[in-house]
Amino acid sequence: MTAASLPRRRVGVLLHPTALPGSPVCGGLGAPARFWIQALAQNGIGVWQVLPLSPPDGTGSPYSSPSSFAINPWLLDAKDLSDQGFLQPGDLDALPGVEAAEPLLDFPLADRRAAALARQLRHRWDQLSHAHHAAFDRWRRDQSRWLQDHAAFMVLRDQNQGRPWWDWPQELAVHDQTALGEWRQAHQDRLLEQELLQWHLSRQWTWLRELARELDVEILGDLPFYVARDSADVWSHRALFSIAADGRLREQSGVPPDYFSATGQLWGTPVYSWPRHRSTGFRWWRDRLRRQWQLADRLRLDHFRALASYWSVPGGESTAMNGSWRRSPGRELLSCLRRDAGGRLPLVAEDLGVITPDVEQLRDHFHLPGMKVLQFAFDGNPRNPYLPSNIHGTGWVVYPGTHDNPTSLGWWQRLDDDSRARLASCLDCPVEAPGWQLLELGMASTAQLVVAPLQDLLHLDDVARFNTPGTVEGNWSWRLPVFDDSVAGALQGYGLRAEVWSRR
Repeated sequence: MTAASLPRRRVGVLLHPTALPGSPVCGGLGAPARFWIQALAQNGIGVWQVLPLSPPDGTGSPYSSPSSFAINPWLLDAKDLSDQGFLQPGDLDALPGVEAAEPLLDFPLADRRAAALARQLRHRWDQLSHAHHAAFDRWRRDQSRWLQDHAAFMVLRDQNQGRPWWDWPQELAVHDQTALGEWRQAHQDRLLEQELLQWHLSRQWTWLRELARELDVEILGDLPFYVARDSADVWSHRALFSIAADGRLREQSGVPPDYFSATGQLWGTPVYSWPRHRSTGFRWWRDRLRRQWQLADRLRLDHFRALASYWSVPGGESTAMNGSWRRSPGRELLSCLRRDAGGRLPLVAEDLGVITPDVEQLRDHFHLPGMKVLQFAFDGNPRNPYLPSNIHGTGWVVYPGTHDNPTSLGWWQRLDDDSRARLASCLDCPVEAPGWQLLELGMASTAQLVVAPLQDLLHLDDVARFNTPGTVEGNWSWRLPVFDDSVAGALQGYGLRAEVWSRR
């Protein structure tokens, strides 16, 4: 690799848009998001990493979404809609949550607010100009591969009191085109609401992307490997997944038993029917990535190892113990995606945990950066791959911790004495600000990118933890209270340290 082709050394911040301050109920895509991008750029922080932008499930998780293609309607900024004439000023006062003071994200309230906003947009739609209607129609045609099914799925789920698709009336559950056509004719207003939501979300996010591009801030997105069983994706493309017409899983995803779990992890999502995907030229996957690359400059692909081989468990099992490894057509799929992307794959491989040589070979064949999490480094094993001294080459994204880890302060507070001593020895100084000191180790490495959760820059404990895997309550709800001097100072300090390590 020549010096001219070496990847640019940068730093980034992980902060999901739902956690942004300054808007009612949930962080959004309006003025606070624009301020955030400008603040990153002003301090030489070149990457904003976000979690999946898709609608969340009932627990708030964006990793188990009803759609792989849609954007979370909680993020839609009503103030911008009013300023641009899509709503009237008085409409904002009628939205649920106007007076909400709860510091955490309230999921049911966010749902009610998004539904009310959708109704308002539809009520005002006929009053808008021909130019707006023409722009919407063009966008609908461009997104036709997923939009109509997503809108129908969301309306049908609401009409069926939130029940999964396999409990809907039979002809609609099996996606019968005749029955769906008749149903759509009878529910055009509700479908328009869902499509308008997605159009405006795409408009607002595109505006943010253009601002980020102007300011040289890369957006690093996130893509789950599997999709939810109860999703528009599975409902409308059932043949591509290991699931029966009545919703029974033929095969399901998970990981095998290991040191941490004697029964493994059972995830309960259908695995892919890879022969069907191959026979279509991987069209669904390519549509999915094409859409996601409209939303982000690069994507972190979760559970990357499943592109080499995946753990498949019979659908009737209650643990992951009786599964087996199956080969994936990962090289074929990634080759197709690379062609679609113009010859270079803008992906980051989530390759954490026990990774086998075939996964490393697949990652390296496509020149994808992997991940290193420094909280995993100090177990006393000198060959630990997360130790800073064992990070070689530029092809890595280094984190103190990710959204699935404790904050670094929370991690430190529960860390055993031996591990504390190893970290202090690695630093060659006392540990006083673990998040910042882990970051310093990352910035000193050869990795092309170092990303810090904002909570670590603010020296917050686990009250601000974003997600605890294996739990279903208390996750995904933390929000930054305000952009104040502590945030400004943290970003300024981070930018200055990045400059010291030639990462600006």
